[in-house]
Amino acid sequence: MKYRLLILSIFSFLFVQHVSSQKITALVGGTLIDGFGGNPIHNSVILIENEKIIKVGHQGNTEVPSGAKIISTEGMSVLPGLWDMHVHLMINGHSNYSHWDTAYVNRFRDVIMPASAHQLLMAGVTSARDLGAPLKESIDVRDKINRGEIPGPTMYMSGPFIQHKPYPGTEAFRWGVNGTTDARAKVKKLADAGVDCIKLIDQDQMTQAEVDAVVDEAHKQNLTVVAHSHRPEEIRRGLKSGVDNFEHTGLSSAPEYPEDVMTMIKERTAQMNLGPLYWTPTVEGLYNYEYVRDNPEKLDNDCWHLGLPQDVIDDIEQSIVYPGRLPYFQLTPVRKPTLERKVKQLMDAGVVLLIGTDSGIPMKFHCQSTWNELDVWVNEFDIDPMYAIKAATYWPSKMMGVDDKYGTISEGKYADIIAVKGDVLRWISLLQDVDMVIKHGKQVK
Repeated sequence: MKYRLLILSIFSFLFVQHVSSQKITALVGGTLIDGFGGNPIHNSVILIENEKIIKVGHQGNTEVPSGAKIISTEGMSVLPGLWDMHVHLMINGHSNYSHWDTAYVNRFRDVIMPASAHQLLMAGVTSARDLGAPLKESIDVRDKINRGEIPGPTMYMSGPFIQHKPYPGTEAFRWGVNGTTDARAKVKKLADAGVDCIKLIDQDQMTQAEVDAVVDEAHKQNLTVVAHSHRPEEIRRGLKSGVDNFEHTGLSSAPEYPEDVMTMIKERTAQMNLGPLYWTPTVEGLYNYEYVRDNPEKLDNDCWHLGLPQDVIDDIEQSIVYPGRLPYFQLTPVRKPTLERKVKQLMDAGVVLLIGTDSGIPMKFHCQSTWNELDVWVNEFDIDPMYAIKAATYWPSKMMGVDDKYGTISEGKYADIIAVKGDVLRWISLLQDVDMVIKHGKQVK
């Protein structure tokens, strides 16, 4: 009897060990860029159990459990899933906003936004921040992704823009404020609905007291505030109120930021007790416009068709048939020469830059925008590729307060991992065709 019990115990132990190993996936052989900014790990081994990373090392010090599912990453760069810190799921490259906002507002939740999210995921974007969309639709799409009902990145939603007064016809996703009491009430309403951050724009048209109220109430609700920086006074008021993250590099053709603005930025970055000052410059849409205008073949890439009905595809295509005629970009050739200078000003001032694209604006598709931003930073602005990758992985997770779960390939974090064939530190443009995407431990591409 004792021998039978011993045999059964051994069999049970071996069975449990076998079942356990079957749950483990091992990525083996590639060059790992883990997101922390240090030297890559060659011949890397990453062990994944269910949704989480349980071990990171290399083939000399990390054993792959017997029975684990092995995925070879030989000849590949392996890195954390990318973040895009400025996307608009409700738009998808159409050139006429007034038409789009009226024609498709009833299709945002079930058609447009899910399609945009899926396109981002297939491009290697496993986390993204959506800045400005109807509230109910934003929360619904985010939660459906989180429940696994539709494919997409882990989304962080701002819901409607907060501004002085909505533009005509945009009341569904822009909320005006009238006084400090109303400002606090609007922010609290968004917080109660479950948004992940607050998007503030045109704050130079608000009183300083209203801006202060928005930021203060958001911080009381444990929400970060993301604000436009198109005009110098927007930056000044945002800095005075304690905005966490500025967006864009400005609408003007001025060659650089004003001296007093740079002084304020440097004073803020010197206060490290407040944490980093984050900035999402979103330069690629502007920088690449003339190239796209003169070489429109990339617009025919059907990656942006994914999830969209034919009538929507046809409408978008018709709207961009003459790229050089779009009013949205007519000032861009004058603004383009200012972009690199402004980005370098921000870097020199100690600002932490984040990768974000304004994806969805005219001719800028969710399947292309993120890698284009990285490409401009590295190949046009000569920014170190490791800095750029960290701005698309570690720093976004830190800014959103989820660096304990996302942003790097390290033990205990969700297995959000992408891989491309070749050396991405030498050729950043390899990210235009990501070969493998793993989100929460599940290979989705």
